[in-house]
Amino acid sequence: MNLEKLIKEQGATVVDVRTVGEFQGGNVTGSINIPLNEVPHRMDELKGLKAPLILCCASGGRSGQAAQYLQQQNIDCYNGGSWIDVNYAQSQTV
Repeated sequence: MNLEKLIKEQGATVVDVRTVGEFQGGNVTGSINIPLNEVPHRMDELKGLKAPLILCCASGGRSGQAAQYLQQQNIDCYNGGSWIDVNYAQSQTV
């Protein structure tokens, strides 16, 4: 998985699964905040986003859980790991 390629060539949507407070403290430009505990309840919204989805959080743990769950629901997504890494990858596509 190449984050830069997913963002630039496929127009991936970045979904940050951290808490609202964490998200407000810094986030990837243009990302959407759907906290991990809300993922199962916001499936319609997630299915409506432009795929693939790149999931991120603080370190990759929560985004890994979200990616596993969403992949079981047949949603095209990837664990991008830390939001800082995803933010850097996105900055390289400009």
